[in-house]
Amino acid sequence: QVQLVESGGGLVQAGGSLRLSCAASGHTFSSYTMAWFRQAPGKERIFVAAISRGGGSTYYADSVKGRFTISRDNGKKTVDLQMIILRPEDTAVYSCAAAPSEIVYSDTYRVLPLSYNYWGQGTQVTVSS
Repeated sequence: QVQLVESGGGLVQAGGSLRLSCAASGHTFSSYTMAWFRQAPGKERIFVAAISRGGGSTYYADSVKGRFTISRDNGKKTVDLQMIILRPEDTAVYSCAAAPSEIVYSDTYRVLPLSYNYWGQGTQVTVSS
């Protein structure tokens, strides 16, 4: 069992930056692939970024490549999302999620919300133009 709690959301102007953090509880954090998803009003939840259980591999949606960086600290049981050069279209509720690494071993499964067992409650990010 893993419980996830996000923090760090807020209001920022376009071009600004934010750092989201997700704190996990449970004894098996290091065995999970961790990811960030986002959901804008009236739209589906979509994949943003993921990081392998050891942190050696990272994956990004095309829309955030070069602007967002995902990282994790297995000792502290945290996964962060550093976001720079934010755009109004980045406005959404951002949620972190955990999935067994053997489930999300390919791009096909890694980007699917249904592949993830555990979710945080989400944190709002609003980017003003």
